[in-house]
Amino acid sequence: MTDRVPGEFRYWANLDRPAVRAALRACRAVGFEPTLPDDVVRAFASMYYDADPLAEAFVEEVRPGRARQLLDQALASGVASIPDAPATLVALFADVDRDPVWLDRAAVARGARAFRRFGPALFRFAGAVTLASYAECSVAKPLALSGAYAGASTRQRFLETVAFWIAVSEPGALAHGAAGRASALRVRLMHVMVRKRLYGHPEWNTAAWGAPISQADALLTLMGGSVAPGLLMHAMGFLTSKADIEALLHFWRYVGHLMGVQPRWYPATVADGVRLLLLAMIKGAHRAGDDGKALCHSYAEAFRPDPELRGLARVRAAITDRVHRGYTQFFLPPSVYRANALPSAGPWALVPLLQAPAILGAEALRRTVGLDDAADGYARWRRDRWLAHHAAGRAAQFRPPPTLTR
Repeated sequence: MTDRVPGEFRYWANLDRPAVRAALRACRAVGFEPTLPDDVVRAFASMYYDADPLAEAFVEEVRPGRARQLLDQALASGVASIPDAPATLVALFADVDRDPVWLDRAAVARGARAFRRFGPALFRFAGAVTLASYAECSVAKPLALSGAYAGASTRQRFLETVAFWIAVSEPGALAHGAAGRASALRVRLMHVMVRKRLYGHPEWNTAAWGAPISQADALLTLMGGSVAPGLLMHAMGFLTSKADIEALLHFWRYVGHLMGVQPRWYPATVADGVRLLLLAMIKGAHRAGDDGKALCHSYAEAFRPDPELRGLARVRAAITDRVHRGYTQFFLPPSVYRANALPSAGPWALVPLLQAPAILGAEALRRTVGLDDAADGYARWRRDRWLAHHAAGRAAQFRPPPTLTR
């Protein structure tokens, strides 16, 4: 598999497209080399066939329902508390409990704090930029076939993702026995179960897309939580420094490691992270069709007000819906927005920009006066309050859908 390239990985062919050539020339004109070395590109392409052999071996040894029970017991009381624990579970926890040689826990803590600093604005930003990936079958098909982020389930699935982001980024969340670490492993097991169902599905095209929920797509997801907000949310007034973004990269690398995302190559610098995002934009085949469009529309409509709401509750829900749509249009590239025929958010698309003066002022005050701890506490409070309001007491389960939708 080390040299295998999925059929819909169109990087080298797309390099000859006039728009791509023009964009690359523009980058080089300002002194930035936008492409990664060809051996790195080939390694990344082959990572579409990499999955999570350790966790998959565990689920293969025991039935999926039993796997979740054993994982929960191991998380609560340790693997030693399980009589005759499966060797695959022992191996999985041995790998998770062994710190990788590259790990810098101080950088992880700094990255988690930088991530928290974005507050609830990060949730809508990350949800919006993810829509650009739905044009690719390797991303859209697992979601469409499993029913995740589709139709009425979209809002709850999105809120579960928000709960995960909060859980892994709390102070000390990734320490042994901590709640964020447990969340990462539960999501890891959920991905294995979904992947297991999709292997052999008549609609899954391994030759064109690679493995379901591959290491390559998972790596791009880590960039969506680190380099992408670190740079693009400057538009909202966030003063994320280069050192902060490097810490974000390290933080998400460790979260990914716990989730089974252990890629053969990981960007060491912010510049390489940007090059990886550009690679993702160039290599696309854009063949997800109606599945991708349906996912985009489901997300854009996720906070549509309940028609039974009345009075002030309905007004508040309507504003939430408009803000959600505004963030989606502001951060999603116009070409992607148009390609998916998403309805205009109107003046609400300016909401992120209108927030910039207040955020910039707060960020400047934090930096100059030294209110970092106070700002962190406030951001954490706002995140928790946002999720509590929208989840209405429903806790995240991190379980796969009971059946595939087709």
